[in-house]
Amino acid sequence: MWGRLVSLTLIGLLATVLTPWPGPIYLYGLLVLFIFLGYLSYLAARAPWRRAWHSYAFVTADFALLSFTLIYPNPLIPFDLPPQMGLRFGNFIYFFVLLSGLTYLYKPGLVLWGGFSAAVSWFVGIMWLQSLPGSVWREPEDRNPEEFLALFGNAEFIDLGIRLQEVMVLLITAGLLALAVQRARAIALRQANLAGERTNLARYFPRKTVDMLAAKKATFSRPREHDAAVLFADLVSFTSWAETRSPRRTIAILREVHNLMAEVIFKHEGTLDKFIGDGMMATFGTPEPSKRDAINALSAAVDMVHAFESWRRSSDDDDIRELKLAIGVHYGPIVLGDIGNSSRMEFAVLGDTVNVAARLEKANREIGSRCIVSADLVDAAKFENPDESTPVIANLQNHDPLTLRGRSRTTQILVLQ
Repeated sequence: MWGRLVSLTLIGLLATVLTPWPGPIYLYGLLVLFIFLGYLSYLAARAPWRRAWHSYAFVTADFALLSFTLIYPNPLIPFDLPPQMGLRFGNFIYFFVLLSGLTYLYKPGLVLWGGFSAAVSWFVGIMWLQSLPGSVWREPEDRNPEEFLALFGNAEFIDLGIRLQEVMVLLITAGLLALAVQRARAIALRQANLAGERTNLARYFPRKTVDMLAAKKATFSRPREHDAAVLFADLVSFTSWAETRSPRRTIAILREVHNLMAEVIFKHEGTLDKFIGDGMMATFGTPEPSKRDAINALSAAVDMVHAFESWRRSSDDDDIRELKLAIGVHYGPIVLGDIGNSSRMEFAVLGDTVNVAARLEKANREIGSRCIVSADLVDAAKFENPDESTPVIANLQNHDPLTLRGRSRTTQILVLQ
């Protein structure tokens, strides 16, 4: 709409300069009619009763009005010229202004329809001129140069060859513009899909991690190793709890718990690796490590316990009050990279640190605690920032070392009772 307004304003200024007065007054009326058609199209596109054919109807009206404007003689021009003389002024180029405006709608079919409508409207206008008394449109049979010059000097002569050339160039231009619009539309849709994928990434990664992943030009083709924190959380005995509840009730509770835990993870700049049934795995320090991974993981574990207990106590549903949450967190070296094949790949975090964190989460059932963190995590948090980690560690208590399944040596732990 704005492009139409600016274009018609410039054309109006040009008509004021090039058209003898009072001829511009007639053209001003036609320009207002073009603006009115554009405004109606603008309203129809946003109306609840709109239909797909409305756009094509307005495009047809535009080109029909333009053909009338260019072919029908201006009645306010102070001197009389044959209507056929209007073809000598090169006004056909205004079709390309109107045609180019259709490219902003990102509809290749509409651009092609615009070219077709323009060609038909112009053809009908030429046929009308040809039918007027005195019109000359046949070339001399003997092709004598003098007769050619005399014919071209005739104000009522219509050169059908040039008119055919105009129509063909118009149709070719419409086809090229439609191809360009189709390509631009594909690019726009691809960008929209990328934006959607980036939004989906934000469901799993903190915003800064999403920005970093989006900026990378290559995938993680080679595994990398660095220190990170791994957290596992799980609803204790949820399988037996769900046995006596309906599937709809079960999934509704799971969604609430998952949403609660995910919010805490993201709050502390963690990465939600995956949901595992009624549990989840999160990492702190992937895909890139930071100087706060241990503190963030430790704070997230404590906050997650408090958030879950607050949610459980605030509910009037006795079913929810039966639920218990178990959390295990460990800090150490992890292996980070893609696993799978060329058709199905997964960004994975592997290593002994992951196994220890999973075993710590399971160990809550054995010692009757809600959250177990390794001494390695606490030491790393103290190293990162002693002042900030002290109040968080104050919530924890030392516990006897545990011998975790599958490991020969004991693991030093702290628990949140």
